[in-house]
Amino acid sequence: MTAVQPEFTFPLDRRGDVLPEEVDLLREKHPVARVRTMTGDEAWLVSNYALAKQVLEDERFSLKDTANPGVPRQYALTIPPEVVDNMGNINSAGLRDAVMKTLSPRADRELAGWLEAQAHRLIDDLVAQGAPGELRDGFTEPYSAALHCRLLGIPTDDWRRLMAGIDVAFITSPKPFEGSTPNWYKDLGYMVEQLNAEPTQGLLGRFAELRRSPDAADRVSDELLATVALSLFGAGAVSTSSFLLHAIIHLVERPELAERIRREPQVIGRAVDELLRYNLSIGDALPRIALADVRLGEVEVERGELVLVLIEGANNDPEVFPHPERIDFDRESNPHLAFGGGRHFCPASALGRTHAEIAITALVERLPELRLALPVEQLAWRPGFIKRLPERLPVVW
Repeated sequence: MTAVQPEFTFPLDRRGDVLPEEVDLLREKHPVARVRTMTGDEAWLVSNYALAKQVLEDERFSLKDTANPGVPRQYALTIPPEVVDNMGNINSAGLRDAVMKTLSPRADRELAGWLEAQAHRLIDDLVAQGAPGELRDGFTEPYSAALHCRLLGIPTDDWRRLMAGIDVAFITSPKPFEGSTPNWYKDLGYMVEQLNAEPTQGLLGRFAELRRSPDAADRVSDELLATVALSLFGAGAVSTSSFLLHAIIHLVERPELAERIRREPQVIGRAVDELLRYNLSIGDALPRIALADVRLGEVEVERGELVLVLIEGANNDPEVFPHPERIDFDRESNPHLAFGGGRHFCPASALGRTHAEIAITALVERLPELRLALPVEQLAWRPGFIKRLPERLPVVW
């Protein structure tokens, strides 16, 4: 490297409403920086857009190999290693097709109307209870979890027990802890039970039909089917709920943005994309293991080393996003990396956008005076979690 870098530890600040102060320094002076993770392992932290995109698109940087024994880690595994890259386990064409159909908003013609009804029902409940209200437990989590229950074809009323499992599964810890494995298998058992009930709706309905297929190539184990379903619920529900919390914070702190969405509803698509770029919910960088020696900027990354892609660095790179500190719904180009990139680009990106557009539109229309019930500096951000997540989001309107 051309400059001696200061010592960096990772992860960075957990507060989700302010870009960590180290990000600009890293991107400008040390775009591939040596850092020490919470496990005590060394890693390369990549913080500018061009190099982040290179890592995400280069097959020599592997996600699934981050679960291998003995490799440097970002944090201890809290789910079984075979789950880390469960999408990579989808070797059957029928299984892969079932997942992709489920994650397409076009697969469910009634989905948009159903989501809109869910959003307004939750807002009705908040209004009936009176201000102040709490948007995480009262809106973002039940709204996001209900969507994923519908996608899987499981009872919507079971959302809370599954979200409780995520609270454990997505802990970031420097070492393994006792409850992580039984937590996973408890919820896996639930998914197997649901599958064995021969559902007819959602992803599990498609899986049940797949199990009856005479095509031997599509014979997969119940545990793999349940693993895919549980992983999709966990990754999807927590990501969509967390993003909504961040988006709401930014909109209530900048009421002129919410007013523009009310005044120009056609801007909602661009608004959601810009809020995706700007949000800090990802919390921890995207990990990859180098499968070969690779030149990355001015650094030679060696085979077996851990590389961490700092999405908040890439999405605030002024070389790609002029004046990145601004939330600008009129950007001519917005190639943000909030959904990742390369082979692991989020397959539910279109669904995530639809989910967010409907929720945000309902909130700004129904609660035009929505604002935080306490100073933003007083929000309590969860420590040791894969997402930057406020424990509560109290609001008045």
